[in-house]
Amino acid sequence: MRAHQFSRDAVIVGGCGRVGLPLGIALASRGLSVTLYDINAAAVATVNDGVMPFDEEGAAPLLTEVVGAGRLVATTDPASVAAAEHVVVVVGTPVDEHLNPDLGAVPRALERCAEHLRDGQLVILRSTVYPGVTALTEKLLAGLGVGVDVAFCPERIAEGKALTELFDLPQIVSARTPDVVGRAEKFFRNLTDQIVPLEPEEAELAKLFTNTWRYIKFATANQFWMMANDFGLDFARIRHAITFDYPRAADLPMPGFAAGPCLFKDTMQLAAFNRNNFVLGHSAMLINEGLPLYLVSRLEDSYDLSSMTVGILGMAFKGGSDDPRESLAYKLRKILSLKARETLCTDPHIKDERFLPLDEVLAKADLLVIACPHKEYAELETATPVVDMWGLTGQGVRV
Repeated sequence: MRAHQFSRDAVIVGGCGRVGLPLGIALASRGLSVTLYDINAAAVATVNDGVMPFDEEGAAPLLTEVVGAGRLVATTDPASVAAAEHVVVVVGTPVDEHLNPDLGAVPRALERCAEHLRDGQLVILRSTVYPGVTALTEKLLAGLGVGVDVAFCPERIAEGKALTELFDLPQIVSARTPDVVGRAEKFFRNLTDQIVPLEPEEAELAKLFTNTWRYIKFATANQFWMMANDFGLDFARIRHAITFDYPRAADLPMPGFAAGPCLFKDTMQLAAFNRNNFVLGHSAMLINEGLPLYLVSRLEDSYDLSSMTVGILGMAFKGGSDDPRESLAYKLRKILSLKARETLCTDPHIKDERFLPLDEVLAKADLLVIACPHKEYAELETATPVVDMWGLTGQGVRV
């Protein structure tokens, strides 16, 4: 039995960001009424105009449709939380400058709208959280004296693929009781019929394990590349040989910068959870975070960087994205700024007044480094040497 009648199906706290907005669009496209509550007034205005504030494949026409139909609205008003039966919180657990989890991020987000919570609501934690944050949230809300249920249902999407994967991927659902699991399951069946139930602590670890596993796989590929490279061998040829029609090696990635807002952060959260006894995770961090320095040291073996202008192609954290968060291209730029005569940056997806158009970088640079594998760089027309550890150009990955 619900203590309140609600006028909206869902409100998403932090709803105009890269996790919340695709979820809101997806739910609204299935006929639900969704409110996006966000403290970013500029993003709220953009969304209410029916315009995507960032790139997401297939999102723009759907956003126009659901905003025009009134099924999706954005607001900076925390009172909007009171109107919805489902309160989806997409604020995760970041790590601080010492790589320690900030356990207060989710509670702070809830405290901003706590006075507007109502009996009968289901609070769904959606972003990656440190193990125990679901229990901490339950304790916080119980202390407020409001009769709400709590579930942890982690997002599993890749940026750029959200409006495919939200409908195609199984959804992990966890809560403390079968009744609350049932409520969360019913909600997410608006998107997918594949539901995987877990206990909250199991689900919290499942999300961290997933991202950490990807981070470690990328570190393995990067370590293999460095080994081959140091002996003058082309890792791309070796990888092709061991993955060709051989399913047990099919998931070996190409080398490249393993970055972005999740993988490194979540690996460090898992390390903290295990009392910093995580040799594998810390080794992956040293390999992945050390890759820009390794790359520059190899360039110094072949070029007099102090007399050269180096162009960095691509500043996003992954190909096809307009998201620069935690991109290792910026670490590469910082190192090259100390080593090279001049460092120029370009990116076709990121608007930054410091970046130059690709044509200008190609004209001025003595050496080019593909830092992000945007498809625009696959067929560069230039006589300037190109460093391509991604194998994007098909010319090998030796540096």
